[in-house]
Amino acid sequence: MIFANPFKLKELGILGMNNRNINYIGKLNKRKNFPLVDDKLKTKQIAQEHNIAVPELLGFIEYQVQIDNFKHYIKDENGFVIKPAQGSGGKGILVIVKTIGNKFIKPNGVEVGYSDIKRHISNILSGLYSLGGKNDVAVFEKLVEFDNVFDGFSFEGVPDVRVVVYKGYPALAMMRLSTSNSDGKANLHQGAVGVGIDIKTGKALNAVQFDRPVQVHPDTQKPLKELKVPFWDDILLLASKCYDMTNMGYLGADIVIDKNKGPLVLELNARPGLAIQIANGIGAQTRFKKIDEVKYKESAPEKRVLFSKTNF
Repeated sequence: MIFANPFKLKELGILGMNNRNINYIGKLNKRKNFPLVDDKLKTKQIAQEHNIAVPELLGFIEYQVQIDNFKHYIKDENGFVIKPAQGSGGKGILVIVKTIGNKFIKPNGVEVGYSDIKRHISNILSGLYSLGGKNDVAVFEKLVEFDNVFDGFSFEGVPDVRVVVYKGYPALAMMRLSTSNSDGKANLHQGAVGVGIDIKTGKALNAVQFDRPVQVHPDTQKPLKELKVPFWDDILLLASKCYDMTNMGYLGADIVIDKNKGPLVLELNARPGLAIQIANGIGAQTRFKKIDEVKYKESAPEKRVLFSKTNF
């Protein structure tokens, strides 16, 4: 086993977990603002108040006696997503891409029925997937139709862009591509591929899966270096606006691109992970220090985006 030299890591500006928790999450994210980020339903509601585009809300269920209501929410939908409002790490998210009669098809082709969905909703409500195991809310969203530009880059699922926003400035970005391992979810812990994205151009830099470098998508063999994210300026602007919406100085904004509606904020994260550094080949603190050197912090998100594109 090879151990990294801590002095070398510091020199490279690598942000470690303890440092992140104490000096970034602890100091820059006020506890009273956490519910705006930890609760996906609240995030969606406050985003709509701030005119920030999000996937359409179909409905939500709070109590076990309401479970049968889900049929009403999905009756006009061919595909939909059910997620726990307070889930983390992609747990408890059920993606349905097609409805055939009384059967619902997951991204991997597996069929589930009404009883399976009711059981899943019940598990969400009982807190099986929530932070701290407390009672939760099941949120129903319209399925995002991902842009054809990502054909071959993602497997059986919708890819998303994670932008780490520091004091309102986009600092690091990564595209998360679903794989057979991740069951159609763009979650790195479950096996999705993370591709570092150049802040200036929206083009791919490096790629990792399970924290190891990869050159091609493991399922499609598509060369990951060919990836270029469309609507790049719009994505950075959306991410920057999330700072103004939440007043959180260290934030992860997860954004998807719907082929009809363009970029949408999927969810926010007050504790964004550190693998984005590996995907970008740069330590996060290198970027954070550059932002700290700005004498007069920009209040307009457009100007903050311009700073990031110019300096990163």
